[in-house]
Amino acid sequence: MRIVKGFKQAESRLKRQASSGDYSVSPVLKRRLKEMFGTEDPEQAVKQIIAEVRNRGDAALIDYSLKIDRVKLGSLEVGKDEVSKAYRQVEPELLTALKLAAGRILSFQVAQKDAFLSGVAKMAPGTLIRTLECVGVYAPGGTACYPSTVLMTAIPAKVAGVNQVILVTPPAANGAVPAATLVAADIAKVDRIFCIGGAQAVAALAYGTQSIPRVDKICGPGNIFVMLAKKLVYGVVDIDGLQGPSEVVIIADETASPQYCAADLLAQAEHDPLASAILITTSQQLADQVSRELERQLDTLERKAIATESLANRGMIVVVAGTGEAIRLANLYAPEHLCLMVKEADSYISQITNAGCIFVGQKPTVVLGDYVAGPSHALSTGGTARFSSLLNITDFIKYMNVVTVDDASLRELGPAAITIARAEGFEAHARAVEKRLR
Repeated sequence: MRIVKGFKQAESRLKRQASSGDYSVSPVLKRRLKEMFGTEDPEQAVKQIIAEVRNRGDAALIDYSLKIDRVKLGSLEVGKDEVSKAYRQVEPELLTALKLAAGRILSFQVAQKDAFLSGVAKMAPGTLIRTLECVGVYAPGGTACYPSTVLMTAIPAKVAGVNQVILVTPPAANGAVPAATLVAADIAKVDRIFCIGGAQAVAALAYGTQSIPRVDKICGPGNIFVMLAKKLVYGVVDIDGLQGPSEVVIIADETASPQYCAADLLAQAEHDPLASAILITTSQQLADQVSRELERQLDTLERKAIATESLANRGMIVVVAGTGEAIRLANLYAPEHLCLMVKEADSYISQITNAGCIFVGQKPTVVLGDYVAGPSHALSTGGTARFSSLLNITDFIKYMNVVTVDDASLRELGPAAITIARAEGFEAHARAVEKRLR
């Protein structure tokens, strides 16, 4: 893992250079895309998938499941009996943990909703609030399962008052949805579950098929094909964002634990070879200790190869002169996760302007945020924390304005409206007001 010294060197390396159209595609994936779709461009492949799903509906979903996932599906929707059976397949310890996590997430989202509604009460009476009717949640699957993602996306939607939450998730090799995912969906009160993933699932949610209803918004992370599909259907439906590889920035001083720092860096690095794990410290001694600790902890990781590649490609230890410089670099990078492992960490929160979620002090770790802290782990990545927020109940709420005008207001406002309308060349606009003033 490279060590960078000084603010200037770090600043040039931490500037986000890639645009939203830059995608990393391996030679193996390019070959597979060429064989399946006749193109090496993933976006062109996704366009083909979306077009097929729009035209052929369920038949296209079943064909793509066989073609891409190598799973022959008998049915797209998961029945209630399969969900009940899943409870018997999940270890009691995991079931308890999922229920604990769900309770924490629910409490956090309800508190946020109460705070939001108390603020709305102070708004002008001319604004109506309406909840989205139907929301689609995407949970990654296939080679792994992510019940936490189901909880973190479905529960905020339900707390917001969404009437119908639809879960789509890829099948495992045996053609079934993992039991833990089904149990999490039931705990989160998901209404319907469909065993389909990838770009084809996103297309189905956006346009609807014979089995899958069209939704108003699609939420949840996925691979490059899921992200591209969300990008391409945006405008037909709303999306929560284009989540990329996981990332963490740790700001640490001489009081930080090298073991904690290394463990938290590795917790991000083991996600994906494209994940980013960055330490910014005011202590050269800590930098050296963390570097050695990373090597030691790496040796015992099952996902050592993935973490090693991530640290080599996107990992970095930066040594700067002071905490102020460290914060400036963090705000520049706008990370998904930001850890403040410095003395009097609370005093620096007000200086953080760009981050998905902030973890304050030595005890919190991003892993708690991933699973049980309460806020959703669906966060802004790729520097989008500069302008976007983490998934929360307001993602499922829309506003409508209501305009009422009495005679006195019409006499007061009408002439100004007429003047502006004629200045813009809209005579019919002006006459519509004049007729009411006569």
